[in-house]
Amino acid sequence: MSESTRIDPDRPEEVVLAEAVPAPRRRTRWQTAWRELRRAPPTAWLGLAVIACYVILAVFAPVFAPYGQNELVGSQYEPWSEQFVFGTDQLGRDMLSRLIFGARNTIGIAFVTTIFAFLIGGSLGLLASILGGWVDQGLGRLVDVLMAIPQLIFALVLLSIVGPSLINLVLIIAVLDSTRVFRLSRAVSMNVVVMDFVEAARLQGEGLRWIMTREVLPNVLPPLVAEFGLRFCFVFLTISALSFLGLGIQPPTADWGSMVRENATLINYDDITPLLPAGAIALLTVGVNFVVDWFLHKASGLKE
Repeated sequence: MSESTRIDPDRPEEVVLAEAVPAPRRRTRWQTAWRELRRAPPTAWLGLAVIACYVILAVFAPVFAPYGQNELVGSQYEPWSEQFVFGTDQLGRDMLSRLIFGARNTIGIAFVTTIFAFLIGGSLGLLASILGGWVDQGLGRLVDVLMAIPQLIFALVLLSIVGPSLINLVLIIAVLDSTRVFRLSRAVSMNVVVMDFVEAARLQGEGLRWIMTREVLPNVLPPLVAEFGLRFCFVFLTISALSFLGLGIQPPTADWGSMVRENATLINYDDITPLLPAGAIALLTVGVNFVVDWFLHKASGLKE
């Protein structure tokens, strides 16, 4: 036995063995995430691949698009060809280019709107669960009134009154969709605010902001993250529906919902071009739902 591993008779054997065995290395967050991804089902991988493709197209739209989104490059409704892969629209703009730029506009606006909805609804939901009393009752009844009106109809009425500008579109949909976020964040937070560590933070004199961000929010993140994916799908579909009805993203900005409406007449001539933006909407929705389903399964703690 070498001198470095010789056992000291004056020291307990357990201490010597503990020092001799190296502590296991802790995984980093990236290693843990990659480990979970390798265990993900094929549907989750498919959803992630779809989302990654859409994000790349949205970010690098000017690189992938052969023409500008509003550039007139041919006559109206030209058929599919080598020059125009998906033909042209009613003004002679390249459909492929507008589909690519539509990914940037539609997805980007939907993502920003969803973030605003979560900032509003999530903050008010946490606030209602922590303060309780008249604050909880007042916010709850206001949310009940807003949720009693169909969201799409309410958005149509409000946009008809204030005008369908981009800022109005984002704010109206964010406020209306925040009601769903409020209900969820309040429900999951109610189970956390009664815990001992939250009461201990109150007794220590911690402020409302500390309790919300340091005590309650970290313990309700998994369901909120999953809800973010679902809310994004609903906001995405709502914006597309409003654009189809003429009160969403306004021309000449490329948007998948308005592209369906503008080229719908081609269906009468057995041309599937209007179905391309509709298919893009459906594919992204399915991909996000695949990822959300997998995340909900992981957050629930259920075994495979």
